[in-house]
Amino acid sequence: MPEPVETTDPDGVDYGWVMQTTFVVTILVGAPLVALLSISFELATWGARAEFAIRVGAPIWFVTALIVFAYAKRTQE
Repeated sequence: MPEPVETTDPDGVDYGWVMQTTFVVTILVGAPLVALLSISFELATWGARAEFAIRVGAPIWFVTALIVFAYAKRTQE
């Protein structure tokens, strides 16, 4: 069996894990949250729906990334 081509030994926070976890958590939690928040708005066109999803989804993604990073930083120590 050949040796793996790449190996990593991250010093500090594993940013790959943070990015992957942020993606998964945002899909699992953020998408239903955006859908629930969209119920109270009139979104007649696909453009309006996309604009709403970006306006609401971006802060959810950012907050999720901060929480996941803080968790990774705290558990690393």
